[in-house]
Amino acid sequence: MTNVNPSLLKTKQHFNILDGLRGVAALAIVAFHFMEVVFEFSKNILGHGFLAVDFFFCLSGFVVAYAYDDRLEKMGIMEFFKSRVIRLHPLVIFGSVLGLLTFLFDPFSGTAAQYSIGKITLLFLTSALLIPFPTMEDRYFNNFGLNAPAWSLFWEYVANIFYAFVLYKLPKKYLIVLACTAAVILVGVAYHAGSLLGGWAGENFWEGGARIFYSFIAGLIIYRYNWIIKNKLGFIGLSILLLLAFFMPYSSYNWLTESFVVVIYFPLLVSLGAGTVATQGLHKLCIFSGKISYPLYMTHYMAIWIFANYYNTYKPEGLKLALVISCGIIALVSLAYLTMILFDIPIRKYLSKKRIKA
Repeated sequence: MTNVNPSLLKTKQHFNILDGLRGVAALAIVAFHFMEVVFEFSKNILGHGFLAVDFFFCLSGFVVAYAYDDRLEKMGIMEFFKSRVIRLHPLVIFGSVLGLLTFLFDPFSGTAAQYSIGKITLLFLTSALLIPFPTMEDRYFNNFGLNAPAWSLFWEYVANIFYAFVLYKLPKKYLIVLACTAAVILVGVAYHAGSLLGGWAGENFWEGGARIFYSFIAGLIIYRYNWIIKNKLGFIGLSILLLLAFFMPYSSYNWLTESFVVVIYFPLLVSLGAGTVATQGLHKLCIFSGKISYPLYMTHYMAIWIFANYYNTYKPEGLKLALVISCGIIALVSLAYLTMILFDIPIRKYLSKKRIKA
Protein backbone atom coordinates (compact mmCIF):
# COMPACT_ATOMS: atom_id res chain seq x y z
CA MET A 1 0.00 0.00 0.00
CA THR A 2 1.30 3.47 -0.95
CA ASN A 3 1.67 6.10 1.78
CA VAL A 4 0.08 9.40 0.77
CA ASN A 5 1.15 12.76 2.16
CA PRO A 6 -1.89 14.10 4.08
CA SER A 7 -1.29 17.54 2.54
CA LEU A 8 -2.34 16.07 -0.81
CA LEU A 9 -5.75 15.25 0.64
CA LYS A 10 -6.53 18.77 1.85
CA THR A 11 -9.22 20.79 0.11
CA LYS A 12 -7.91 23.68 -1.97
CA GLN A 13 -9.09 27.25 -1.54
CA HIS A 14 -12.46 27.71 -3.23
CA PHE A 15 -13.67 30.11 -5.90
CA ASN A 16 -16.24 31.74 -3.64
CA ILE A 17 -18.31 33.32 -6.41
CA LEU A 18 -18.69 29.93 -8.09
CA ASP A 19 -19.70 28.46 -4.74
CA GLY A 20 -22.30 31.19 -4.39
CA LEU A 21 -23.66 30.53 -7.88
CA ARG A 22 -23.94 26.84 -7.05
CA GLY A 23 -26.27 27.77 -4.21
CA VAL A 24 -28.35 30.02 -6.46
CA ALA A 25 -28.70 27.16 -8.95
CA ALA A 26 -29.69 24.71 -6.20
CA LEU A 27 -32.38 27.07 -4.93
CA ALA A 28 -33.66 27.57 -8.48
CA ILE A 29 -34.02 23.85 -9.08
CA VAL A 30 -35.93 23.40 -5.82
CA ALA A 31 -38.34 26.16 -6.85
CA PHE A 32 -38.60 24.64 -10.33
CA HIS A 33 -39.57 21.24 -8.91
CA PHE A 34 -42.37 22.82 -6.89
CA MET A 35 -43.57 24.80 -9.89
CA GLU A 36 -43.55 21.89 -12.33
CA VAL A 37 -46.09 20.08 -10.14
CA VAL A 38 -48.52 22.96 -10.69
CA PHE A 39 -47.77 24.25 -14.18
CA GLU A 40 -47.18 22.72 -17.56
CA PHE A 41 -43.68 23.14 -18.95
CA SER A 42 -44.79 25.84 -21.41
CA LYS A 43 -46.56 27.87 -18.68
CA ASN A 44 -43.96 27.58 -15.93
CA ILE A 45 -42.28 30.94 -15.32
CA LEU A 46 -39.25 29.01 -14.01
CA GLY A 47 -39.61 26.42 -16.74
CA HIS A 48 -35.87 26.14 -17.42
CA GLY A 49 -34.81 25.68 -13.82
CA PHE A 50 -33.80 22.12 -14.68
CA LEU A 51 -30.84 23.53 -16.61
CA ALA A 52 -29.24 24.15 -13.22
CA VAL A 53 -28.05 20.54 -13.46
CA ASP A 54 -26.09 21.36 -16.62
CA PHE A 55 -24.55 24.32 -14.81
CA PHE A 56 -23.57 21.95 -11.98
CA PHE A 57 -21.94 19.61 -14.49
CA CYS A 58 -19.86 22.40 -16.07
CA LEU A 59 -18.89 23.72 -12.66
CA SER A 60 -17.92 20.20 -11.60
CA GLY A 61 -15.55 19.78 -14.54
CA PHE A 62 -13.84 23.07 -13.71
CA VAL A 63 -13.57 22.33 -9.97
CA VAL A 64 -12.32 18.74 -10.43
CA ALA A 65 -9.60 19.93 -12.82
CA TYR A 66 -8.62 22.73 -10.42
CA ALA A 67 -8.57 20.41 -7.42
CA TYR A 68 -6.87 17.34 -8.89
CA ASP A 69 -5.03 18.05 -12.15
CA ASP A 70 -1.80 18.88 -10.32
CA ARG A 71 -1.93 16.11 -7.70
CA LEU A 72 -3.83 13.09 -9.02
CA GLU A 73 -0.64 11.37 -10.10
CA LYS A 74 0.95 11.84 -6.65
CA MET A 75 -2.12 10.80 -4.67
CA GLY A 76 -3.13 7.93 -6.95
CA ILE A 77 -6.43 6.96 -8.51
CA MET A 78 -7.71 5.07 -5.45
CA GLU A 79 -7.15 8.05 -3.17
CA PHE A 80 -8.91 10.25 -5.70
CA PHE A 81 -11.91 7.93 -5.65
CA LYS A 82 -11.88 7.91 -1.84
CA SER A 83 -11.91 11.71 -1.84
CA ARG A 84 -14.86 11.85 -4.18
CA VAL A 85 -16.83 9.19 -2.31
CA ILE A 86 -16.27 10.95 1.03
CA ARG A 87 -17.39 14.21 -0.54
CA LEU A 88 -20.45 12.92 -2.37
CA HIS A 89 -21.78 9.67 -0.98
CA PRO A 90 -22.87 10.46 2.60
CA LEU A 91 -25.64 12.65 1.22
CA VAL A 92 -26.55 10.04 -1.38
CA ILE A 93 -27.28 7.67 1.50
CA PHE A 94 -28.96 10.32 3.66
CA GLY A 95 -31.19 11.40 0.76
CA SER A 96 -32.15 7.77 0.23
CA VAL A 97 -33.11 7.40 3.91
CA LEU A 98 -35.25 10.55 3.74
CA GLY A 99 -36.82 9.31 0.53
CA LEU A 100 -37.64 5.95 2.09
CA LEU A 101 -39.19 7.47 5.22
CA THR A 102 -41.36 9.94 3.32
CA PHE A 103 -42.42 7.23 0.86
CA LEU A 104 -43.58 5.03 3.73
CA PHE A 105 -45.25 7.77 5.76
CA ASP A 106 -46.53 10.28 3.18
CA PRO A 107 -49.82 11.54 4.70
CA PHE A 108 -51.32 12.24 1.28
CA SER A 109 -50.51 8.92 -0.41
CA GLY A 110 -51.04 5.27 0.33
CA THR A 111 -49.07 3.82 -2.56
CA ALA A 112 -46.37 2.37 -0.28
CA ALA A 113 -48.87 -0.32 0.81
CA GLN A 114 -48.85 -1.65 -2.77
CA TYR A 115 -45.14 -2.54 -2.54
CA SER A 116 -43.71 -5.65 -0.93
CA ILE A 117 -41.03 -5.39 1.75
CA GLY A 118 -38.59 -6.99 -0.68
CA LYS A 119 -39.33 -4.42 -3.41
CA ILE A 120 -38.99 -1.51 -0.97
CA THR A 121 -35.70 -2.91 0.32
CA LEU A 122 -34.40 -3.24 -3.23
CA LEU A 123 -35.49 0.33 -4.03
CA PHE A 124 -33.59 1.61 -1.01
CA LEU A 125 -30.42 -0.38 -1.66
CA THR A 126 -30.23 0.63 -5.33
CA SER A 127 -30.78 4.26 -4.34
CA ALA A 128 -28.10 4.17 -1.62
CA LEU A 129 -25.65 2.44 -3.97
CA LEU A 130 -26.48 4.68 -6.94
CA ILE A 131 -27.72 1.85 -9.16
CA PRO A 132 -30.46 3.07 -11.54
CA PHE A 133 -33.69 1.15 -10.92
CA PRO A 134 -36.55 2.75 -12.89
CA THR A 135 -39.45 0.50 -11.83
CA MET A 136 -41.84 2.81 -9.91
CA GLU A 137 -44.71 3.46 -12.30
CA ASP A 138 -46.40 5.82 -9.79
CA ARG A 139 -43.22 7.92 -9.85
CA TYR A 140 -42.91 8.09 -13.63
CA PHE A 141 -40.19 5.43 -13.71
CA ASN A 142 -37.55 7.70 -12.16
CA ASN A 143 -34.11 6.11 -12.24
CA PHE A 144 -34.06 6.66 -8.48
CA GLY A 145 -37.63 6.58 -7.28
CA LEU A 146 -36.83 7.31 -3.64
CA ASN A 147 -34.54 10.27 -4.37
CA ALA A 148 -34.98 11.52 -7.92
CA PRO A 149 -31.99 13.96 -8.10
CA ALA A 150 -29.60 11.05 -7.57
CA TRP A 151 -29.66 10.48 -11.35
CA SER A 152 -27.25 13.39 -11.80
CA LEU A 153 -24.97 12.01 -9.07
CA PHE A 154 -24.82 8.72 -10.96
CA TRP A 155 -23.50 10.57 -14.00
CA GLU A 156 -21.21 12.64 -11.78
CA TYR A 157 -19.58 9.40 -10.62
CA VAL A 158 -19.27 8.21 -14.22
CA ALA A 159 -17.59 11.51 -15.17
CA ASN A 160 -15.15 11.23 -12.25
CA ILE A 161 -14.19 7.69 -13.28
CA PHE A 162 -13.72 8.83 -16.86
CA TYR A 163 -11.64 11.77 -15.63
CA ALA A 164 -9.31 9.58 -13.57
CA PHE A 165 -8.66 7.00 -16.28
CA VAL A 166 -8.88 9.06 -19.48
CA LEU A 167 -9.37 12.81 -19.22
CA TYR A 168 -6.68 13.47 -16.61
CA LYS A 169 -3.81 12.66 -19.01
CA LEU A 170 -5.56 13.63 -22.22
CA PRO A 171 -3.79 16.50 -24.05
CA LYS A 172 -5.74 19.74 -24.22
CA LYS A 173 -6.15 19.67 -27.98
CA TYR A 174 -7.97 16.33 -27.77
CA LEU A 175 -10.29 17.76 -25.13
CA ILE A 176 -11.38 20.32 -27.71
CA VAL A 177 -12.16 17.51 -30.17
CA LEU A 178 -14.12 15.66 -27.50
CA ALA A 179 -16.02 18.79 -26.56
CA CYS A 180 -17.01 19.47 -30.16
CA THR A 181 -18.19 15.87 -30.55
CA ALA A 182 -20.12 16.08 -27.29
CA ALA A 183 -21.73 19.36 -28.34
CA VAL A 184 -22.98 17.80 -31.59
CA ILE A 185 -24.42 14.85 -29.63
CA LEU A 186 -26.04 17.20 -27.10
CA VAL A 187 -27.70 19.34 -29.78
CA GLY A 188 -28.88 16.17 -31.52
CA VAL A 189 -30.44 14.90 -28.29
CA ALA A 190 -32.10 18.28 -27.69
CA TYR A 191 -33.53 18.34 -31.22
CA HIS A 192 -34.80 14.78 -31.05
CA ALA A 193 -36.39 15.15 -27.60
CA GLY A 194 -37.49 18.78 -28.04
CA SER A 195 -35.58 19.87 -24.93
CA LEU A 196 -32.73 18.93 -22.59
CA LEU A 197 -35.00 17.83 -19.76
CA GLY A 198 -34.02 14.14 -19.95
CA GLY A 199 -31.75 11.91 -17.92
CA TRP A 200 -33.94 11.28 -14.87
CA ALA A 201 -36.05 8.33 -16.09
CA GLY A 202 -35.51 4.93 -17.66
CA GLU A 203 -36.81 6.03 -21.05
CA ASN A 204 -34.45 9.03 -21.25
CA PHE A 205 -31.55 7.57 -19.25
CA TRP A 206 -28.85 8.14 -21.90
CA GLU A 207 -29.82 11.79 -22.31
CA GLY A 208 -28.21 12.32 -18.91
CA GLY A 209 -24.96 10.99 -20.34
CA ALA A 210 -25.14 13.45 -23.23
CA ARG A 211 -25.74 16.33 -20.80
CA ILE A 212 -22.72 15.62 -18.61
CA PHE A 213 -20.47 14.54 -21.51
CA TYR A 214 -20.33 18.06 -22.90
CA SER A 215 -20.62 20.18 -19.76
CA PHE A 216 -18.02 18.34 -17.67
CA ILE A 217 -15.47 18.50 -20.47
CA ALA A 218 -16.26 22.19 -21.04
CA GLY A 219 -15.43 22.82 -17.38
CA LEU A 220 -12.12 20.98 -17.76
CA ILE A 221 -11.26 23.05 -20.83
CA ILE A 222 -11.97 26.34 -19.07
CA TYR A 223 -9.49 25.45 -16.33
CA ARG A 224 -6.77 23.91 -18.49
CA TYR A 225 -6.76 26.73 -21.04
CA ASN A 226 -7.10 29.28 -18.24
CA TRP A 227 -10.14 30.82 -19.93
CA ILE A 228 -10.84 32.94 -16.86
CA ILE A 229 -12.31 36.35 -17.66
CA LYS A 230 -11.42 39.08 -15.18
CA ASN A 231 -14.47 41.23 -14.41
CA LYS A 232 -16.27 43.21 -11.73
CA LEU A 233 -19.73 41.67 -12.05
CA GLY A 234 -19.51 40.14 -8.60
CA PHE A 235 -21.94 37.74 -6.99
CA ILE A 236 -25.09 39.80 -7.58
CA GLY A 237 -24.36 40.50 -11.23
CA LEU A 238 -23.54 36.89 -12.06
CA SER A 239 -26.50 35.59 -10.05
CA ILE A 240 -28.81 37.73 -12.20
CA LEU A 241 -27.17 36.42 -15.38
CA LEU A 242 -27.54 32.84 -14.15
CA LEU A 243 -31.20 33.31 -13.22
CA LEU A 244 -31.93 34.70 -16.69
CA ALA A 245 -31.23 31.24 -18.08
CA PHE A 246 -33.70 29.62 -15.69
CA PHE A 247 -36.44 32.21 -16.37
CA MET A 248 -35.93 31.93 -20.13
CA PRO A 249 -39.40 31.76 -21.73
CA TYR A 250 -40.73 28.66 -23.44
CA SER A 251 -40.68 28.64 -27.25
CA SER A 252 -41.06 26.25 -30.14
CA TYR A 253 -37.27 26.41 -30.50
CA ASN A 254 -36.55 25.22 -26.97
CA TRP A 255 -34.08 22.63 -28.20
CA LEU A 256 -32.02 25.39 -29.81
CA THR A 257 -32.16 27.97 -27.02
CA GLU A 258 -31.40 25.35 -24.35
CA SER A 259 -28.48 24.05 -26.41
CA PHE A 260 -27.10 27.59 -26.67
CA VAL A 261 -27.38 28.09 -22.91
CA VAL A 262 -25.60 24.82 -22.11
CA VAL A 263 -22.95 24.92 -24.85
CA ILE A 264 -22.05 28.63 -24.74
CA TYR A 265 -23.71 30.55 -21.92
CA PHE A 266 -22.97 28.35 -18.90
CA PRO A 267 -19.25 27.91 -19.73
CA LEU A 268 -19.09 31.71 -20.12
CA LEU A 269 -20.64 32.16 -16.65
CA VAL A 270 -18.12 29.75 -15.14
CA SER A 271 -15.28 31.70 -16.78
CA LEU A 272 -16.71 34.96 -15.44
CA GLY A 273 -17.37 33.46 -11.99
CA ALA A 274 -13.76 32.32 -11.68
CA GLY A 275 -12.58 35.79 -12.69
CA THR A 276 -14.35 37.91 -10.11
CA VAL A 277 -14.41 38.17 -6.33
CA ALA A 278 -17.16 38.73 -3.80
CA THR A 279 -17.36 41.99 -1.91
CA GLN A 280 -16.64 41.83 1.80
CA GLY A 281 -20.35 41.95 2.63
CA LEU A 282 -21.24 39.04 0.32
CA HIS A 283 -18.19 36.88 0.97
CA LYS A 284 -19.78 34.91 3.82
CA LEU A 285 -23.04 34.55 1.89
CA CYS A 286 -21.18 32.96 -1.02
CA ILE A 287 -19.43 30.53 1.33
CA PHE A 288 -22.71 29.58 2.99
CA SER A 289 -24.49 29.28 -0.36
CA GLY A 290 -21.83 26.92 -1.66
CA LYS A 291 -21.84 24.76 1.46
CA ILE A 292 -25.61 24.35 1.59
CA SER A 293 -26.12 23.77 -2.14
CA TYR A 294 -25.37 20.04 -2.20
CA PRO A 295 -27.34 19.18 0.98
CA LEU A 296 -30.28 21.17 -0.42
CA TYR A 297 -30.11 19.42 -3.76
CA MET A 298 -29.90 15.93 -2.27
CA THR A 299 -32.58 16.29 0.41
CA HIS A 300 -35.33 18.35 -1.22
CA TYR A 301 -37.11 15.94 -3.54
CA MET A 302 -38.83 13.86 -0.86
CA ALA A 303 -40.85 17.02 -0.10
CA ILE A 304 -41.75 17.42 -3.77
CA TRP A 305 -43.47 14.01 -3.80
CA ILE A 306 -45.43 14.95 -0.67
CA PHE A 307 -46.34 18.34 -2.18
CA ALA A 308 -47.45 16.68 -5.44
CA ASN A 309 -49.76 14.30 -3.58
CA TYR A 310 -51.09 17.19 -1.46
CA TYR A 311 -51.66 19.34 -4.53
CA ASN A 312 -53.45 16.59 -6.46
CA THR A 313 -55.69 15.93 -3.45
CA TYR A 314 -56.63 19.48 -2.41
CA LYS A 315 -55.88 21.63 -5.49
CA PRO A 316 -54.89 24.80 -3.58
CA GLU A 317 -54.85 28.03 -5.58
CA GLY A 318 -53.75 31.63 -5.39
CA LEU A 319 -52.35 32.95 -2.13
CA LYS A 320 -52.68 29.61 -0.36
CA LEU A 321 -50.65 27.85 -3.04
CA ALA A 322 -47.99 30.57 -3.02
CA LEU A 323 -47.79 30.34 0.76
CA VAL A 324 -47.42 26.55 0.72
CA ILE A 325 -44.62 26.68 -1.86
CA SER A 326 -42.82 29.56 -0.11
CA CYS A 327 -43.01 27.83 3.29
CA GLY A 328 -41.90 24.58 1.64
CA ILE A 329 -38.77 26.19 0.18
CA ILE A 330 -37.91 27.86 3.51
CA ALA A 331 -38.42 24.56 5.34
CA LEU A 332 -36.21 22.71 2.86
CA VAL A 333 -33.40 25.27 3.18
CA SER A 334 -33.65 24.87 6.97
CA LEU A 335 -33.55 21.07 6.63
CA ALA A 336 -30.52 21.35 4.34
CA TYR A 337 -28.75 23.53 6.90
CA LEU A 338 -29.42 21.05 9.70
CA THR A 339 -28.32 18.19 7.45
CA MET A 340 -25.11 20.05 6.67
CA ILE A 341 -24.11 20.85 10.26
CA LEU A 342 -25.41 17.71 11.97
CA PHE A 343 -24.67 15.04 9.37
CA ASP A 344 -22.72 15.94 6.26
CA ILE A 345 -19.83 17.96 7.72
CA PRO A 346 -19.36 15.70 10.81
CA ILE A 347 -19.49 12.50 8.73
CA ARG A 348 -17.00 13.80 6.18
CA LYS A 349 -14.65 15.01 8.92
CA TYR A 350 -14.87 11.61 10.65
CA LEU A 351 -14.20 9.68 7.43
CA SER A 352 -11.32 11.98 6.51
CA LYS A 353 -9.68 11.54 9.93
CA LYS A 354 -10.07 7.76 9.76
CA ARG A 355 -8.57 7.81 6.31
CA ILE A 356 -5.50 9.80 7.39
CA LYS A 357 -4.97 7.60 10.46
CA ALA A 358 -5.21 4.50 8.30
